[in-house]
Amino acid sequence: MYGRKGYQLVKDFASGEKGQLKPFNSKLFDETIEECEQNHSLMQSLMIKMQQEGLDVSNNRNADYYGTLVHHLSLIRNKRCLMAYVHNRAEIVRDLAWTVGLLLPQLPPEIQEKLTTLEKDYFKNHSSALKSYMGKAGIDLNVDMVPPKDPYIKVRVVGDIEQGIMMGDKATNFARHSMHFLKRTDAEPYIARGQMEELTG
Repeated sequence: MYGRKGYQLVKDFASGEKGQLKPFNSKLFDETIEECEQNHSLMQSLMIKMQQEGLDVSNNRNADYYGTLVHHLSLIRNKRCLMAYVHNRAEIVRDLAWTVGLLLPQLPPEIQEKLTTLEKDYFKNHSSALKSYMGKAGIDLNVDMVPPKDPYIKVRVVGDIEQGIMMGDKATNFARHSMHFLKRTDAEPYIARGQMEELTG
């Protein structure tokens, strides 16, 4: 059935957890493009046949006319599915810059391995544009996504963090399971990457 590959591609994306990336389904993506090419080729051959027969489609619509219509609608459907797949993945990649950080190495390895080379380039370009804007505006838009009640928060280290990180004017060591009282703006990047958790209550 024509249009099935595009449907399967969108279904594959929708089956993932909301806001989470699955590995790029290049096999199904390529199969959908191949089906688009088949639709286009068959549509063109039917149109040439109708022209050679001098068919007036405004008065006489035969099987070739309806065959052309089926291939045309299938082609459009598959193209829309391809664009939806790429667009929705791009939205998640953009969100990563806001929630995890603006540098590709800051993304956890399990996320990086799900990105294609083009998606990594897109992430870098988007992050670069954000950094440029924030530099000109003189504001860091990546902190305080939710207005804080208190500028300081209590956190516990849950992931591996390199030692001797500068926090304010002093170097701090973050041993796993240690607890700290930090400025929210200092802690948020680590919380977003899953290396710290905020302790409440």
